[in-house]
Amino acid sequence: MRKFFLMGLMAMMGAYSTTAMASKVVQVKGSDTIVNVSQYIAEEYMGKNKDARIAVTGGGSGVGISSLINGTADIGMASRSIKEKETKAAADKGLKVNEVVLGFDGITLIVNENNKVNNLTHQDLAKIFRGEVTNWKEFGGDDAEIVVLSRDSSSGTHEFFKEHIIREENTKKDAEYGTKTLYMPSNEAIKQEVKNNKYAIGYIGMGYMDNSVKSLNVDSVAPSVENVSAKKYPIAREVYWYVLDTDNKDVNGLVEFALSKDGQKIVAEEGFVPAK
Repeated sequence: MRKFFLMGLMAMMGAYSTTAMASKVVQVKGSDTIVNVSQYIAEEYMGKNKDARIAVTGGGSGVGISSLINGTADIGMASRSIKEKETKAAADKGLKVNEVVLGFDGITLIVNENNKVNNLTHQDLAKIFRGEVTNWKEFGGDDAEIVVLSRDSSSGTHEFFKEHIIREENTKKDAEYGTKTLYMPSNEAIKQEVKNNKYAIGYIGMGYMDNSVKSLNVDSVAPSVENVSAKKYPIAREVYWYVLDTDNKDVNGLVEFALSKDGQKIVAEEGFVPAK
């Protein structure tokens, strides 16, 4: 009787283990810039694969990559490339991180729709976001203080903008955001503040742009899909999924679907430039 009981218990445990493995939720975490497009890709994949369970959450690029390395995410979303120290942290754990380019994004500078300014150079932006120029009249706008908005430091967009604009392609390596900069937790938070504040300026991912705010041309180039695709727009970057080598069929299947014709169509529909 004891023997049969143990055999039955082992069979039940085996069945439970198989069920648990089959129902494991794939965790996709990270960049708020691509959290929406990643969610739509995941939903479409789950529609085609009824047993798949996928959860997509934001938190910033740094959160996505660190979650991948510490084992709490299966895919890390990022709007910046992985840092050398992050690659080393993964290697120290015996992990190899694979980079997947999901698409391309143009960082869009936005102002209130009643702001008279329509174009700024990248040098103008550097001075504004370093806090060196603080009045809109310097650029043909009203005599009013510029309210500068940025993403917070966990954001890959924050890092990219600092490197490429504030530090002018790293030629000014010690330059930082100005002391009066207001740090916001998301693209939507920046957009809402700009919508409600006539003298605010901020930046968002191109996929978040709508008619509630006005986009600025940078160096006389509009932040459009066409200009990003043609490499004319000066503040464009790749957006990524980072993954580890795995035999999880849904992780691999989701990545494959994201890069497929149908997956890249979703990337385009969400306002990004497809990688393929």
